Amino acid sequence: MYMAQKILVGGQAVIEGVMMRVPGAYATAVRRPDGEIEIKRENFTSIADRIPFFKKPLLRGIISMFESLKIGLATIQLSADIAMQAENAAKPADKTKDRIATTISMILAFGLAFLLFGFLPLWLTTELLNIERKALAFNLVVGAWRILFFLMYLWLISFMKDIQRLFQYHGAEHKVVFTFESGQDLTVENAQPFKTYHPRCGTSFIFIVMMVGILLFALIDAVVIWGFGSISLVARLIYHLALLPLVAGIGYEFLKLSAKFQHKRFTQWLIAPGLWLQRITTKPPTDDQIEVAIAALKGAFGEHYAEFAGREYIAEAVD
Repeated sequence: MYMAQKILVGGQAVIEGVMMRVPGAYATAVRRPDGEIEIKRENFTSIADRIPFFKKPLLRGIISMFESLKIGLATIQLSADIAMQAENAAKPADKTKDRIATTISMILAFGLAFLLFGFLPLWLTTELLNIERKALAFNLVVGAWRILFFLMYLWLISFMKDIQRLFQYHGAEHKVVFTFESGQDLTVENAQPFKTYHPRCGTSFIFIVMMVGILLFALIDAVVIWGFGSISLVARLIYHLALLPLVAGIGYEFLKLSAKFQHKRFTQWLIAPGLWLQRITTKPPTDDQIEVAIAALKGAFGEHYAEFAGREYIAEAVD
């Protein structure tokens, strides 16, 4: 019986482009203001592949989270530099000022994330309800706040023109990954019929992390309350943040399993909320945007693309 091969292929949408990651490398393709596609490829080997110890369950998910964050931030900055070449060419270069502006933007972004998904849910639940000592109930309410804020955030930014284009490139990334995994030639015509929402998307991963967080934080809260009798808001906030890598590691393992058993009815039920969310975070792409995603994937494989093309694949991990 024919068995599809396994491979890790995924990516993310960036400003006017797509980053694609394959075994041993990743590439960012961006549509320049003059209409041409610029591609930048980087060799990359995960520390989990270099040091077998970090490939153990949970650890590999934590490593993947930090590596994906590092690559993601770097490729977004690269895409911004390429996409704004025309504007940058019209004014004197000031790399120091650009770095400062980028740093401030990142600080503000992380600050907003901390406020919406870290502090506010805990504070609101503590102030509005008297359930601090009921670990499961408290974390269910906190989780509900986080999901509500997440949905509101995605819905609000989806009206921004630049974000709409980013979501289109997100859809293009998924369509091209689907096309590659199906063994078809990477063409716009082959890619367009595929869906824009993918079961291994980072949006689904975030939702899974929120669900895992509810259960893990409830368990830890129960232990702390049993041992100390009570728990303060500040203490909760500190160790919930400290445990985020572990939550991400558990979520990563769940997503790997869901990819392996994605055709089982129970698994489809579990991943359904993540797919629903992608109806916000992905939009139907234009042919030009799919062309960019194809260039990114081919660029990531480089001269080895022909060795991988034309086969059916089963994904190994999260994109």
